[in-house]
Formats: sequence, C-alpha cells, structure tokens
Amino acid sequence: MHVYQGHHMTSRLALILTAAVGLMGCQKTSDQAFGERVHAYLRAHPEVIAESLQNLQAKAQLEKARSATALLNTHRKALEQDPRDFVANPGGKITVVEFYDYRCGYCKLSAPEVLKLIAEFPDVRFVFKNFPIFGGASNLAAQVAMTPQAKAKGLEIYRAFMTEKALDEATIERHLATLGLNPTEVVTAGGAPEIRQHLEDTRRLAEALKIEGTPAFIIGNALIPGADMTAVRQAIAEARNGPLKIPPRI
Repeated sequence: MHVYQGHHMTSRLALILTAAVGLMGCQKTSDQAFGERVHAYLRAHPEVIAESLQNLQAKAQLEKARSATALLNTHRKALEQDPRDFVANPGGKITVVEFYDYRCGYCKLSAPEVLKLIAEFPDVRFVFKNFPIFGGASNLAAQVAMTPQAKAKGLEIYRAFMTEKALDEATIERHLATLGLNPTEVVTAGGAPEIRQHLEDTRRLAEALKIEGTPAFIIGNALIPGADMTAVRQAIAEARNGPLKIPPRI
C-alpha cells in the first residue's frame, strides 16, 4: 500500500507540472516564469504539499522497516538459537528476545510483565540476552546469571535481581545464597573466559542491530525499544495470527 502511495505522489506531482505548463499555453517562457506558475499553483492548493509530505514519510518508514527486517533476518540465528542463552519455555513456537541490564530501571519495570507473559503463554519462547550497559555490578550480575549454576535457576535469578532496587556485589551474593547457591563458587564461575566471550558476542550483536539501550524486545520482524509491554503483547498476537496460526489461550 505504501508503494502504491509513493507512485500516486509521483503521478500527482506530474499532474501539477502538467497543469502549470498548460497555464503557459504555447508561449516560450523562462525557467523563472515556469517556477512562478508552479509556486502559485501550490500556494492555491496547499493540500497537495501536505499529501506529498505524508507520502514521503510513508515511503521512508517503509524503507526503514525493510532495512530492519533484513538486518534481523541476517542475525536471526544468533538472536533466537544461541545455545548459550537462557531460554524460558524452550519448546515454544513463537520467540521473544529481550536485551536487558539487571540495574536498568525500565527493565525492572517490565520484568513483572515478562514473567507474567512467560507463565501465561507456555508456547512462547523467551530468550534472555544479558546486555549490561552500566558497568560494575551490572557486569557482575550478568556474569553470575550466565553460569551453569544460575541458569539452572534462571527465572528465579531473573526475578530476584530485577526485584532488587540497589543491586551490588553484596545483594547479588545474598540472593545467590537465598536460592541455595554458593556465592563464592558462582562469582568465580562468572569470570570464566567463555562467559566473558558470550557477553562480548551479545554486545556486538546489539551493536549490529543498532540497539543502544535496554530493555529491547524482538518478536519476529518487530524490534521494540523500551518497556512498551503493550507493543510486546501486540507483536505476540500478530505472530499468532501469522504463518504459525497458533490459537490464542483463553
């Protein structure tokens, strides 16, 4: 539809120029005179300018969407099928990917809804991408959460760290102990080279996708920046009504 509008805009501008030429008759005239007649026509019909601008914006948005889709498809495997990531509902047919930081206030705001969606839709996979952007305790929390010990308690770790308002080394260790893990062992395991490499790979993936903040959600070809959980739910619904045709849960 947008492509059609772009063609319509071109045709409309062509008609404008044709009308302007018609006003001049068969007389030979200068470029200045031609420009003045076109300008006079546009002043008399401002709606033509508004329509043209709208069509240009629609075309730009379409090109942006196409570019984003191509970019997401290029990195689809790294986004959805990295075996190193923690995944909730691994058997789901629709995939939601979240890039997040455990000290990000907006991530904390969206976390309860993320957990609710996971419980509500067991046929939707949730892939968790640790993307610490605040350094310090953010890095430590991400490294700890990516250890085999913590991944075994994935959603419990996610809930505990996201609920903590002042996440630091002491609170991280306290939550680990509360969940029955040995803080010293887990913190040490979090410093392993393979975990640091995983974090670096995730950072590069975020950069490739032009993700500059957290949270960021990806569902199919939709990239939703920020804690817009209404948009996340809508994207899941659209995926259900798409090729997968998964009936909604009641």
